[in-house]
Amino acid sequence: MYTAEAVRLTRHGRTLVRDVTLALKPGTITVLVGPNGAGKSSLLKLMAGETTPSAGRVVLEGSDIRTLAPVALARRRAVLPQSADVAFSFRVDEVVRIGLIGSQPSATARIERLLERVDLGGFSERGYDTLSGGERQRVQLARALAQVEVMDPDKPRYLLLDEPTASLDLAHQLLVLREARAHAAAGGAVLAVLHDLNLAAMVADVIAVLVDGALLTCGPPAEVLTDATLKAAFRIEARINAVPDGPFLLPQTVVQGAA
Repeated sequence: MYTAEAVRLTRHGRTLVRDVTLALKPGTITVLVGPNGAGKSSLLKLMAGETTPSAGRVVLEGSDIRTLAPVALARRRAVLPQSADVAFSFRVDEVVRIGLIGSQPSATARIERLLERVDLGGFSERGYDTLSGGERQRVQLARALAQVEVMDPDKPRYLLLDEPTASLDLAHQLLVLREARAHAAAGGAVLAVLHDLNLAAMVADVIAVLVDGALLTCGPPAEVLTDATLKAAFRIEARINAVPDGPFLLPQTVVQGAA
């Protein structure tokens, strides 16, 4: 299990995360939703070990992650941040290679295969800084998937995704969700921050709703996504499962093989 135990994060007199307890279970996808400034990314960074909690702790398979060396932590969890700037003019394949954590046999073939998985086949020698925002996001996804591949297959592997669909078109949003589902189906666990409630409902086994840094509710999508929750979390009057006037498209209706 990968668990946040009553974690709190305070910065400059403001509490960003308020005593949140959350467990990531192998074989499942947990999605964090909530309004802007609710503490979603802050909680993910706490669980990733990128930020130290002001109180509470994050435990990975029995160990407080503060006690784990960076390379040991990297071999247990991979993180896809909201954005990732690269300081030098790296090529695409060099960015993906970072995820392999050291020298790997047949790395070139593996990197090309990973790029094909994220619909970037043939991009290996392109300059990372020449890519669009969505293409960079998919390169970083390939880097995270590379990291997952070299983790110990006999232990649960964890994938943390911070707004992974934000800069992507619908086809590539669905690609990310398929990769997340495949990771969970293989016995891994996923924690993702999503703003699109339809995508959250589509992919999540568990949805955790954060408001003002605190956990409002947590559970299966059908139990969490209610009219009352939308009002409490987002301050809007809305009807779940109601059909709007005019044309609309739900990602659930997209034929997966055609995406």
